[in-house]
Amino acid sequence: MNYLINYCKISFYFLLSISISLFLISLKFLLTDLVYFIEWEVLSLQSMSIVMTFLFDWMSLMFMSFVLLISSLVIFYSNQYMEEDYNINRFILLVLMFVMSMMMLIISPNLISILLGWDGLGLVSYCLVIYFQNVKSYNAGMITALSNRIGDVALLLAIAWMLNYGSWNYVFYLEMMGKNTEMMIIGGLVMLAAMTKSAQIPFSSWLPAAMAAPTPVSALVHSSTLVTAGVYLLIRFNVLLMDWWMGQFLLLVSGLTMFMAGLGANFEFDLKKIIALSTLSQLGLMMSILSMGFYKLAFFHLLTHALFKALLFMCAGSIIHNMKNSQDIRMMGSLSMSMPLTCSCFNVANLALCGMPFLAGFYSKDLILEMVMLSYVNMFSFFLFFFSTGLTVCYSFRLVYYSMTGDFNSSVLHPLNDKGWTMLFSICFLMIMAVIGGSMLMWLMFLNPSMICLPFDMKILTLVVCIIGGVSGYLLSNVSLFFTNKALYFYNFTNFAGSMWFMPMISTIGIINYPLKLGLYSYKSFDQGWSEFFGGQMLYNQLKNYSLYIQEFQNNNLKIYLLSYLLWVIVLVLMSMFLI
Repeated sequence: MNYLINYCKISFYFLLSISISLFLISLKFLLTDLVYFIEWEVLSLQSMSIVMTFLFDWMSLMFMSFVLLISSLVIFYSNQYMEEDYNINRFILLVLMFVMSMMMLIISPNLISILLGWDGLGLVSYCLVIYFQNVKSYNAGMITALSNRIGDVALLLAIAWMLNYGSWNYVFYLEMMGKNTEMMIIGGLVMLAAMTKSAQIPFSSWLPAAMAAPTPVSALVHSSTLVTAGVYLLIRFNVLLMDWWMGQFLLLVSGLTMFMAGLGANFEFDLKKIIALSTLSQLGLMMSILSMGFYKLAFFHLLTHALFKALLFMCAGSIIHNMKNSQDIRMMGSLSMSMPLTCSCFNVANLALCGMPFLAGFYSKDLILEMVMLSYVNMFSFFLFFFSTGLTVCYSFRLVYYSMTGDFNSSVLHPLNDKGWTMLFSICFLMIMAVIGGSMLMWLMFLNPSMICLPFDMKILTLVVCIIGGVSGYLLSNVSLFFTNKALYFYNFTNFAGSMWFMPMISTIGIINYPLKLGLYSYKSFDQGWSEFFGGQMLYNQLKNYSLYIQEFQNNNLKIYLLSYLLWVIVLVLMSMFLI
């Protein structure tokens, strides 16, 4: 066991040191506006050379440092969370493979090496989702793998289209985007791939299903790595969204995703699924601001969101661990009495998610919403942005109401405590980052300050929407004994909104139902029907009956056998006479 603990700690120290180094290097690159494009010749055979290319700029280095920071803390956290698992060694290796795939994706300016990282993410995420081996995990793993497979195919098609150019290094051709049809097709395929990986409508159903994975995996995969891979790819391809109908289409889809996830989280009772839907809502926010052309803001929110969302998952994991693997928020309540430190960090993460002033989420979220007000968007998009922000605060306060306050709803004899120091170290480290990360990044990333001049009522609109959302979340959740559930009056709406607009059903049985029925009917009609009756089975039965008849005829009597032989000889003699 000591060896395994050291294994976790070695990974933690190694990844943390690399993360700090990369962050410092990224600052140097940012301040000097430096970009390194490295070509490594892997193989040279006569006139053919295989070249691996890497792109190091401030964006890739900063993103890598954040991914490594969160993964190091997650591995350290797993040391205690997964301590009862005999295969913790394998689990840590899977997480490290995941991180390596993400690194490959981040530093690649080449579609082939991006596909290597992209497929690595999909494969390892499948292995991690089915880590707890049961039917629910297998189903979740399959929907995750198959949804992401669509994006893999889109990337493969983009690679095939890029054969028309001299190289797969898309960086060289970004300026041509929108100029010709081929580059538009490549851009469309990349956008489809990004939509599957970042779980935008209609590929959203896999993200809450992937919560079947262990909580440390959720903290890493569904905060800073797998789901943000699509956003990061589109940040690299941001030119294709400018002044083009694809940007407008993405704005609509991501706005609806944001709205759908925020609405669904208000009807959910599974702790991890609420946080997963919150991730989906924030991904919609990143995608929508990216489709409007503000790629730096999308990247800024991606980094700040990674910090507080990983913290939120880690606190949720600590609560689930202490609740003996119960995830239902109705079974919680008054947790702040039993687990004060974890609940404090949980509340900090929740407030950062809501956009509480001067926490990490405020700097990016408030800036995004003010840029939306300053931009030329229609009323529908404006409504989606602000209503979804209100819904975010609404489900956050609902979550706090159910889990932190009120009466304790679990068993009388419970093991709730705050003594998991290994987990608390990771949680407290991330809490500090969630408090100071936003302001630090804002000072570093936006070197030239720009003035956002808005009327007073528009300036405080974000704050007003947040306050209304918080109050609504409290009032909707404030139930007492013998209280009639108002949701029952709107049962059809509750059913529709709470099931992500029926997307999990449409994505599974909706797609496969008719092909399976067609297969069943063809199987019954052909393989087990007339084709089989008049085909193979009929031939077999006829030949069998003939052979039985002949066998019975020959074995019955020696006189019959000799008589048939005599008749056969007579026939032969007569035939020979006629022929002569």
